[in-house]
Amino acid sequence: MLVTGCLTQPVSSSGGPGSITVKNSNPTAIIAAAQEVFPDYGYSPHGGNGISSVSFDKDSNKLANVLWGSYDCPQTIRVKVRIVQIPGTNDYRISPKVFTVSDKGEAGFESKRALVGLWGAEFGPLLKKVSSKASDAGAY
Repeated sequence: MLVTGCLTQPVSSSGGPGSITVKNSNPTAIIAAAQEVFPDYGYSPHGGNGISSVSFDKDSNKLANVLWGSYDCPQTIRVKVRIVQIPGTNDYRISPKVFTVSDKGEAGFESKRALVGLWGAEFGPLLKKVSSKASDAGAY
């Protein structure tokens, strides 16, 4: 039996829960829009990876400290927004990857754990606002 094909999905539908397509844009406009939207929800910029991602942090609540840390080890929620161009277009797919971070900012001690499942879906509404602001910015 011969099996052919590709098991990967196209970029236009990739990224998992919370992922959004930004039409006719560019990474600079997407990052600028994200830097405008996320602080409105209590997130502060954490950095990024050039034009391929941008990250934001937010101190977690007491429940998160109980779930992933301890009373003396406050947790931070970090969301990394990946930016991937859809081949042959000026459209981009933005998708969230969510982490919980212990000992944020302590050199050599900071550790992060990916939060799997539907955590990315929590960021769908924010990424829709980013898309709304960055769409139709055009290519570079």
